[in-house]
Amino acid sequence: MPDSHDVDKPSKSELKRQMLALQKLGEQLLTLPRGELDRLALPDQLVDALLLAQRIKSREGRRRQLQYIGKLMRTIDAEPIQRVIEQRETGHREKNQQFHALEQLRDTLIAGDNADLDQALTSYPHADRSRLSQLVRTARKERDREQAPRAARKLFHYLRELEELQQHEATANPGETDGHF
Repeated sequence: MPDSHDVDKPSKSELKRQMLALQKLGEQLLTLPRGELDRLALPDQLVDALLLAQRIKSREGRRRQLQYIGKLMRTIDAEPIQRVIEQRETGHREKNQQFHALEQLRDTLIAGDNADLDQALTSYPHADRSRLSQLVRTARKERDREQAPRAARKLFHYLRELEELQQHEATANPGETDGHF
């Protein structure tokens, strides 16, 4: 009959999974800039170990340093660190999705007709109609002549400016979304 305290104790495999998860989290910390490491209020010993790991070029030396970082991570609460890493990854994913959406909008405007242009102007009320129309016309001409897509790049940059302006206004006036007050 097993002891009651053995049931509460995690298995050796579970302990190893936890150690590897902390080591992987420590490895993700290596991607953070120094300022973000400082904001996490990590112990000095852990910060020093992370900075040293960033400088190590040897594969084996780096692996051993990461094991050491994992060991240090066991002494602290890793949940806040995990949340910061997840927030960063979410932010990167959102930026990538936004980037791809703007690329798709640009390609639609170049390939489409004036209805697409009108829809873009509805989506971005601060857009300068003549500038947007001119960029689209020039990009279409470049495409038809098989020239370098300079105007398409300018169109993308303009769409990104409009998106950033719209996001800035949305954060500055959170109660004013889609024209509803």
